[in-house]
Amino acid sequence: MPTLTIDGIEVEVENGTTVLQACEQAGIEIPRFCYHERLSIAGNCRMCLVEVSPGPPKPAASCALPASDGMEVKTNTEKVKKFREGVMEFLLINHPLDCPICDQGGECDLQDQSMAYGIGNNRYEEKRRIVKEKYMGPLIRTIMTRCIHCTRCVRFADEIAGVPSLGAIGRGENTQITTYNEQAFASELSGNVVDLCPVGALTSKPYTFKARPWELKNTETIDVHDALGSNIRVDARGRAVMRALPRIHEDVNEEWISDKTRHAVDGLSKNRLDRPYVKKKGKLVEATWNEAFALIAKKIEGLNGDQIAGLVGDLCDTESMYAFKTLMNSLGGKIDCRQDGSKVGAKHRAGYLFNTGVSGIDQADACLLIGSNPRHESPVLNARLRQRWLTRKCKIANVGPDIDISYKVDQLGDSAKILQDILDGKNDFAEVLNSAKKPMLILGQGALNREDSPQIIKLAHDIAEKYGLIKGVWNGFNVLHTAASRVAALDMGLVTDTGVEGILAGVESSDIKVVYNLGADELDTRRLKKAFVIYQGSHGDAGVKNADVILPGVAYTEKPGTYLNTEGRVQIAQRAIFGPGEAREDWTIFRALSELLGKTLNFDTVAELRKAMTTQYPQFAIIDQKPAANWADIGVAGKVSKEGFRLAISDFYGTNPIARSSETMDECRAAMNGADQAQGATGTNG
Repeated sequence: MPTLTIDGIEVEVENGTTVLQACEQAGIEIPRFCYHERLSIAGNCRMCLVEVSPGPPKPAASCALPASDGMEVKTNTEKVKKFREGVMEFLLINHPLDCPICDQGGECDLQDQSMAYGIGNNRYEEKRRIVKEKYMGPLIRTIMTRCIHCTRCVRFADEIAGVPSLGAIGRGENTQITTYNEQAFASELSGNVVDLCPVGALTSKPYTFKARPWELKNTETIDVHDALGSNIRVDARGRAVMRALPRIHEDVNEEWISDKTRHAVDGLSKNRLDRPYVKKKGKLVEATWNEAFALIAKKIEGLNGDQIAGLVGDLCDTESMYAFKTLMNSLGGKIDCRQDGSKVGAKHRAGYLFNTGVSGIDQADACLLIGSNPRHESPVLNARLRQRWLTRKCKIANVGPDIDISYKVDQLGDSAKILQDILDGKNDFAEVLNSAKKPMLILGQGALNREDSPQIIKLAHDIAEKYGLIKGVWNGFNVLHTAASRVAALDMGLVTDTGVEGILAGVESSDIKVVYNLGADELDTRRLKKAFVIYQGSHGDAGVKNADVILPGVAYTEKPGTYLNTEGRVQIAQRAIFGPGEAREDWTIFRALSELLGKTLNFDTVAELRKAMTTQYPQFAIIDQKPAANWADIGVAGKVSKEGFRLAISDFYGTNPIARSSETMDECRAAMNGADQAQGATGTNG
């Protein structure tokens, strides 16, 4: 390990560490624009110049210079000060003076570093370069005259997103960053380039001129648009959410979030339920809470438990589901959370968790995807798979439709029978799994919502056991969920023997008289017409179409709550704003209703609820740790169908009521369809 001296401080670093990284270890700040910890080194901006000896007398770019034994680095001399002032002066030659109207103002690296390292005036009096704006889709606003060609956005597109649609054209002062044929940046992660841009050349188009950072209240919370549980910061002004930004969590989302997480926030203010409704003479009319509760009590009175059923949606927090379960248990009713028809069971926890953990992907040397499109089901997790693939230390194969998931995989076919071939050693990938030290498989929801899903689960289980996916502390059996509520609901046993299909069939046969729908909008609610339907949720989506009573709940940004992500990690969300009108937190609605039904729940505050919940389910009290579940025999032996897999998500931008209410997501859908057509016409792979 090399030892070097930085400003008189002796530092020992790992082999391969750059001088810039060594300076950071020593607690010394080095300015930079092009360097980013998660991207390859470009050495474009030259802002990180330092004096190094032994070596040539000219300054060295510390981001691209490997640290070596005996090296002496100086970062605070007059010479270095002149280096930085000169570089900053050149960077500002063409930069327009539009800080007062720039959305990056107050959060701009160029502003901060020009104050700290610039000369404070401008000697350049020639004509400035002007670059016309580029079209990069509905999410990214471009003011390319500000661009300093750091190429962070280009490297992100190539390395993280896996969509090489950004690049540089021209040479010298004519260099410009643009997309191919100025099409939309066709990635589910495109909004991250706005965070990466250090100068305001790329800003958020939906957020343009909406607010200044010092006007906003920041709340650290959790995303619910997929099951990854990305850590985010919600910025609000008054009672409106203005934007969502990523928070760093190395084991979950690193520092990336999907475009849906970032930009579907405009759907939080549209199509909202803000007061109770009851159906009278075939029409929904406004009502008071007491009227709505009285009607529910009247319809439930005299029914036995077999005539009452509950449905749980994809965005529910753990507290709401626990209160719902407690109330339904007191009534003798049954609940199911698998509105997508998933056959995953709740008996063995290892059978429905992402057991490797998201960060475990970084160690895997073989991966088998089964009925999954991780690019749509969890774009940030897919980016992590891509990063592992780029190391060339992990071979990835796919059993399912041949789709573009932003990196090359061995396409084994689109039949579940291929799993039997792998188990029998008749497929070439069987040898890859057998020779791997840390192999893993990922079961997507496309493999779990079929009639033969129990048999597919059994094959996956047997493959895991035969090829060493389960050994020591390593468990390579993974389930990738798409619903933020699913793991917690399975932990609480919110499943029935016949699934949601059994509940729907029970309604059609008139065996089930009352259905309490807690935010389940991803099913055919027309099949509920014969029952008395209570819908409780935040948005007027599919669930309200055949509802007899509507109770307004609040969205994820409007309540504190607990969520378990696909790996079973418990994370706490916080309230950023209050809900509209008479909307209430879901658990408080159940508490108030239970009193009228004569089944009063035994908690009055969220603290009391959480105490009761964690007493019954101790795993919910272990915050922000990846759990370890005991391996068990799962699935049902039997033959599998030749039928191809049907992927769980066909429309990435419309997977839940919030996203479907978002005008920005509608624009993204239209833009991505246009980009796909353009790429198909030119033969490019997006």
